[in-house]
Amino acid sequence: MATNPRAVRRATSTVVCISVSLSALVFNIAAAAAFQPQAVMLQSGAARFIPEQLRGADLDPSPAVVIPQQPVPGRPGTTAAPTFFVDEDGRFGARIATEPGTSLYGTGEVAGPLLRNGRVTVCWNTDAYGYTIENPSLYQSHPWVLAVRADGTAFGVLADTTWRCTIDLRDGIVFLGEGAPYPVYVIDGTGPKDVMQVLARLTGTMPLPPRWALGYHQCRYSYNPESRVREIADGFRSRNIPCDVIWFDIDYMDGYRVFTFDSSQFPDPKKLNADLGKMGFERIWMIDPGIKAEPGYFVYDQMIARDLAVRTAAGEIYKGEVWPGMCVFPDYTRPDVRAWWAGLYKDFMANGVSGFWNDMNEPAVFNVPSKTMPEDNLHGGGAWDYGGTLPPGPHLRYHNVYGMFMAKGTFDGILAARPDKRPFVLTRAGYMGSHRYAATWTGDNSAEWDDLEDSISMALNLGLSGQPFSGPDIGGFNGNGPGGEENGRLFARWMGVGALLPFARGHTGKGNIDKEPWAFGPEVERTCRLALQRRYRLMPYLYTLFHEASETGLPVARPLFFADPADPALRSEDDAFLLGDDLLVVCRVTPLGDRAVVMPRGRWSRIELVAEGRHPDLPDLYLREGAILPCGPIMEWTSQKPLDPLTLYVNLNDRGVAQGELFEDEGDGFGHTQGRARRTLYSAAIAADGRLYIRAAGIGDYSPQARKVRVVLLQPDGAQRVIESDQESEIVIEMP
Repeated sequence: MATNPRAVRRATSTVVCISVSLSALVFNIAAAAAFQPQAVMLQSGAARFIPEQLRGADLDPSPAVVIPQQPVPGRPGTTAAPTFFVDEDGRFGARIATEPGTSLYGTGEVAGPLLRNGRVTVCWNTDAYGYTIENPSLYQSHPWVLAVRADGTAFGVLADTTWRCTIDLRDGIVFLGEGAPYPVYVIDGTGPKDVMQVLARLTGTMPLPPRWALGYHQCRYSYNPESRVREIADGFRSRNIPCDVIWFDIDYMDGYRVFTFDSSQFPDPKKLNADLGKMGFERIWMIDPGIKAEPGYFVYDQMIARDLAVRTAAGEIYKGEVWPGMCVFPDYTRPDVRAWWAGLYKDFMANGVSGFWNDMNEPAVFNVPSKTMPEDNLHGGGAWDYGGTLPPGPHLRYHNVYGMFMAKGTFDGILAARPDKRPFVLTRAGYMGSHRYAATWTGDNSAEWDDLEDSISMALNLGLSGQPFSGPDIGGFNGNGPGGEENGRLFARWMGVGALLPFARGHTGKGNIDKEPWAFGPEVERTCRLALQRRYRLMPYLYTLFHEASETGLPVARPLFFADPADPALRSEDDAFLLGDDLLVVCRVTPLGDRAVVMPRGRWSRIELVAEGRHPDLPDLYLREGAILPCGPIMEWTSQKPLDPLTLYVNLNDRGVAQGELFEDEGDGFGHTQGRARRTLYSAAIAADGRLYIRAAGIGDYSPQARKVRVVLLQPDGAQRVIESDQESEIVIEMP
């Protein structure tokens, strides 16, 4: 199987390191007690395998699975059936054999290359500041593996356990869980797309985000006081650099008490939010789970009065140190606690807040070796929204879903406070299914070239694990960079790549150099402006892809092997990715930018969106033959102007045919769920009379205003022909 140089360079030493550091996980399957599972097919199309220890028992509700999965007639026909066993240390395991030539992906949020064969991942949400490829666990847990066989068919495996779980891909697929026995879901498909769509039926799809959330976001730890926030906002608008969102980290708070403002630094947050809104900026404010243990602080007083906090094994209220000092922690496993938490957002949002950032929700705890609360802390459980009752249990059972349950409470609170708007939540910690409530980012990365490389593979593997809406801290959170002029070059490259990933946010840590798009001088500023103008020109296509993800579960950003799952040369390629099926992004992620990328078969025609030329710090963009790509005008925020003109890049295939799609609605609210949306299918074909006909067929009640259409017809020799029309329903082009 062909591999790219980066995978070869980084794979061998890393696997050895992980194998040594996790030597306690090595087990002897032959010596383990094996059990034959009970297998049933489910409505979703997945097969559920239940170990004999759970036969005849009522299964506890699964935080990963959206609805109780009812069996249907027939037996699973998959060749990927698991064998259950208990290892020498009493851990419950599931092993799935793989055929030669099978490539493994997914495993959630993991650093390192796209291809996961030979890797070991630990599902245990971890505060992993400045992580590297050697960290076995990061902030999220997805006990899921996508396997692509040599012939391009695929299957996926979900270990339905919230307990700490190891995914060992050194010899087939092995899950080892530290807790009760668990079911395993297996999805077999004709290719990876089939598997991902069935996974979405099993675990749910993300809700369509507001369109502004697809714009560029600017953040740092922290922008304070208020005058600095206004300076940043003016910096974007005065330089004509696109940006939709400004973020507020913890220094806006009064002593790091959540749901409060520091009146000396932010004397009038409502006016600040209103002023930013007039400039086209949405506002995201951070909320952490650690509640300062201070009588008189209203959030703490409510928690104590209503008995809402996590308790120790001895029954005392647990206290751990985080930013405010000693804190108590809401027990989000309980529905009454989630409802109380949701209720806290209404008054806070009345200050003009657009959305929220749930951070530190692994939960992170300072000055303890585990970096979190004790594993024997007690959670109450209770009714789960998708049916059944979560049983009381130790933190070891609920640690991996703590952040997900927090994000759910936040999502519910935003929706209750503003029922006519789509909630936006970003969460650091998550679990399989957290995409239903929140977007995510890849945590506290570092300003290093390796972390730029990992930005692509991490976003792709999260997408292959059911989370379509993710991206890195552009520019790196930890540190300033390699040093000297190379800092600016790294930042420019990162902006070029990050501006094309699903979630695009620049961010850096306290004490670091400034990392706004203009912070590295005029040349880097120009590059960043071009990079973000590209994203905004692509907004109609990106929004269409997000709508597709919200309905089918397909990732927005996809690995190249999605173009041809049977091509082994594409299996390890992670210096490039696809946006949807039609747009190929070839990145330069090394200092010299000279590493070759394996391209999918077929004719992919290079396009320019902002007359950028072959820019040394921007990815090259290629349009698939037979595709029509909808684009819009350059704008500084997503609602600044209507989609006029609409530009259609047309790349006819060898039969003279091309197709594309555009989804449109109001950009926010829920009209799209009631038919107030429009899905337009564009088709281009050369007719018998030798002319090219481009036709638009729209479905839905949403009516965009009349607009001009600009067709950019890509020629086989690389030239472009531009045709403008006042009509969209049919455009006729005379062909040479």
